[in-house]
Parts: sequence; structure tokens; C-alpha cells
Amino acid sequence: MVWVYPDLLSTYGDQGNVLVLEQRARARGIPVEIVHVRSADPVPEGGDIYLIGGGEDRPQILAADRLRRDGGLHRAVGQGAALLAVCAGYQIMGSAFGGEEGQPVAGIELLDISSTRGQRRAVGELAANVDPALELPTLTGFENHMGVTHLGPGVRPLSQTVVGTGNGDGTEGCYAGKVVGTYLHGPALARNPALADLLMSWIVGPLAPIDDGWYNRLRQERLNTVIPT
Repeated sequence: MVWVYPDLLSTYGDQGNVLVLEQRARARGIPVEIVHVRSADPVPEGGDIYLIGGGEDRPQILAADRLRRDGGLHRAVGQGAALLAVCAGYQIMGSAFGGEEGQPVAGIELLDISSTRGQRRAVGELAANVDPALELPTLTGFENHMGVTHLGPGVRPLSQTVVGTGNGDGTEGCYAGKVVGTYLHGPALARNPALADLLMSWIVGPLAPIDDGWYNRLRQERLNTVIPT
């Protein structure tokens, strides 16, 4: 498992996604090695799951430039690795995103998306119903971004928003193959353990059940704040 550029894109606690995947793998007896790749280092191509988090404008621009020049993430995904990209990391995966002054900045074109700066900041709880093809429960998370993300024909929306802004068009995130992009913090995989398991299952196949009591309590607590039962 490869945590990409924690020195640039780990502003909103997204490293928790790494910890959740590690815990859920070890609970099933699946061996795990975690590699933290700083922005000065090459991205290794031999990982199974890659994660990249959110961050501010300037680190986002720097991360995009280094990922473009490095090419390792492209090669890893091309060889069958899974990827979860969150917020700023999600925007980087597209063809372009809005820079510090709203100017277009080139992304790395791993996903058929482009992002621009919106008129208002999206801040608050988010809940969204997942594409039925993925067979996941309602997603819960926290968003904090200025981005508006436009999906091209090469991706599918990850979910449809119930509460919150997401991409800005009634959808939240997207996916293509084994690549998932989302604006969800929280961290996303702590609030949505089924999404963590989906990423793992893409690599190791069907997973044995484990005790999800703590995760389910957290999920329900957060969902109840925006979708009262």
C-alpha cells in the first residue's frame, strides 16, 4: 500500500484512510506493507493500492507537477493497482484544476474529469447514494473545497448527493476501473468501511467478514446528523 506525497497532501486527516485499510487487512490476516512516498521520491510501480489526500492550492500544484514528471502512478494503475484520490488529490487526477487565482493548472489525466474553482466554498457534511453497480451503502463524509468537477464520458459518478455539494452537479466523486476519486474527508474509509473493502477486494478477491461494530456506530452517528431517522 502506497501513501503518495504525505508531505504535500495530508491536510485534512486523510492519512486515516491508510490506517483503516491496514487495520481491516490485518484483521483478516492479509499481510500489509505501507510505503510513504514523499514528493522528492519516485512513486514506486509495484504497489497494490495507492492513496493520495487533500491539501491547499500551492502543495496541490506542486504535487501535480511532480506526479506528471514522475509517471510512476500512471504506470502502477496501468498494471492493475487500485487508487483512492481525495479532494485535491481527486482534482489532480483529471486534465486540469483551478490554481490559486483560479487559473487552470494541468492535471495528470488519470481520470476523464476537469475541475474549476466555484463561486462558493463547499463546507459541511455530505451524504450520497452510491452507483448501484458498486453495491455500497450510502456514503458519509465531510467536504471542504472550492472545486467544481466536470465528469467526462470515461468515468461514472461515484454517487448522487443527498446532502452537500460534491462535484457541483448533483453527483459526488467518480470512478473508472480501479480508480476512485472523491471529495469525502472524515476520513472517508473510516466512515465508509465498505468502500475500503471494495478497494481491497479489487486486489485480493472476496473478503472474509470482520467486526464492523465501531465503524457502523460512527457511520450511523454521522448520517443521523444530516439524514434524521
